[in-house]
Amino acid sequence: MRQHCCAVPTLLTTNLYHDKMALVFIQDSDIEVAVAVREAAAADGHAAEILSDLDALERRAGDQEVFALVLTGDPRAPEARRQIANLASRIPRPPIIAVVHPDLSPEPGSRNDDPDLDAVLMSPVDPAEVQVALTEELERFELQLETGIIGRTDAIREMLERVHTIASVNSTVLITGESGTGKELVARAIHRLSPRRTRPFIAVNCSAIPESLLESELFGHEKGAFTGATSRRKGMFELADGGTLLLDEIGEMALPLQTRFLRVLESHRFMRVGGEVEIEVNVRVIAATNKQLRDSVRVGSFRKDLYYRINVLHVDLPPLRHRRQDIPILIRLFIDELSQTHDREFKGLTAEAMQILLDYEWPGNVRELRNLIESMVVLAPGSMIRAEDIPLDVRETSGRTLLPVSLGDPSVLVVADDSEGLPAIPQMDFLFRTLVEMKIDLEDLRSQFDRFKTRYSAEDTPVWDAVAGEPTPEDSMFAGVAAIEVSGGRKDELDAQPSIQLEPEMTMAEIERQAIAIALASVAGNRRKAAERLGIGERTLYRKIKKYEIGE
Repeated sequence: MRQHCCAVPTLLTTNLYHDKMALVFIQDSDIEVAVAVREAAAADGHAAEILSDLDALERRAGDQEVFALVLTGDPRAPEARRQIANLASRIPRPPIIAVVHPDLSPEPGSRNDDPDLDAVLMSPVDPAEVQVALTEELERFELQLETGIIGRTDAIREMLERVHTIASVNSTVLITGESGTGKELVARAIHRLSPRRTRPFIAVNCSAIPESLLESELFGHEKGAFTGATSRRKGMFELADGGTLLLDEIGEMALPLQTRFLRVLESHRFMRVGGEVEIEVNVRVIAATNKQLRDSVRVGSFRKDLYYRINVLHVDLPPLRHRRQDIPILIRLFIDELSQTHDREFKGLTAEAMQILLDYEWPGNVRELRNLIESMVVLAPGSMIRAEDIPLDVRETSGRTLLPVSLGDPSVLVVADDSEGLPAIPQMDFLFRTLVEMKIDLEDLRSQFDRFKTRYSAEDTPVWDAVAGEPTPEDSMFAGVAAIEVSGGRKDELDAQPSIQLEPEMTMAEIERQAIAIALASVAGNRRKAAERLGIGERTLYRKIKKYEIGE
């Protein structure tokens, strides 16, 4: 007997970008380039305006949230620098693109140098490249507005693109990252960008609910199922039907419950505790953890089959210490938000205070940063946060380096602090994790080669014993190899498909050129589809087409 809950809504993911017209402001330093950019932007559906005075930008933009600035002169000029600094007060910052003569261009691909630009195009400008650059940067900007995931480092840009890509499908997602990196924020972003956005999003912290109650919380219970069950109660799976269920700290789930959870993931059916009716739901599950689940699988505290089942799509969040360039942006965001919440007027931080926060390691990541800013906003006596307003433990540990050292006892690994007078800190956990990961990787490699040997031994074909590290007699399998064809599909289809010809001494650039040409040919020259197949941005593909002179 089966009971059906409401079905998932049949909605298509709304395109957040191309159905909206954005304002594009263009500097008139090079009027010929400015006109070309205006025509390209207008052809793509944007309202483009050439500005003779960049200082009028804020007045012209008004309350418009989505706009872009295109610089056509030297981005290092005082007027351009001033506008770049002014726009930094908007979080997230609107896209800034520069079209410059090659002699004036900042270091290609650098987003860290001053001036801080989102994209740099070379003059004479190609209208198609302008359109691609505007589309990519406006998409990324609106993604930050929509999701609340703020940052300008490459790690955050790549993570945003991944979130946008996986949001439209229904596959299970595993989000990993240290505590405080924003795993729930990312899960909510995936839900908000998905076709399920109008349905419930429910978050459950598996470590915050006692093991004896977690099963009832997830699956519900019938009246009288256990002592205290005075009425029927729906579980989180039923309440999230048609929407998204986040299971935070999935690594804390007990093994017996993991078994039942795995069955629900595979069949989308379950029974309430004490129930006899099978219930079917349509729920997208997102799991999150700050643990190394592969280690848990290895030691037997997490089911291997469940690990593979939840790890269909993976998003790994970088710790704050790996994205230090985003710290000033987050500080400005938190000061603005918290000063309004607590009705305190704050202008910002002194340079010395900012440097201390930039040098700190942030073991608690973004959560720790936000809590620290809140405490300083509430407790700091003035309108400017000074170095002395920062807690002593942060000031004392800021800028210190922790390095592994030997103390003579091979069974003890310690981390020595470079500050004088501080004791060494035992770090056996670090060593244990490293050794476990090496062992797992070695076992995975061994099993792959075992399957390889079994497959070719049946055909009496000599193979290289990579696990043992010794070649077979005569090493005949690899003798005289002149070329290798790399292609997909069944064997009887290979002749009909284009393939990469790998020749001896080929460079990576030559291989990349072949791959791009094949991808373009497979989609009849459609660059957007080719970029999706190659897993790169359309603007990156455009540059590589020009670099390798493909189709010219």
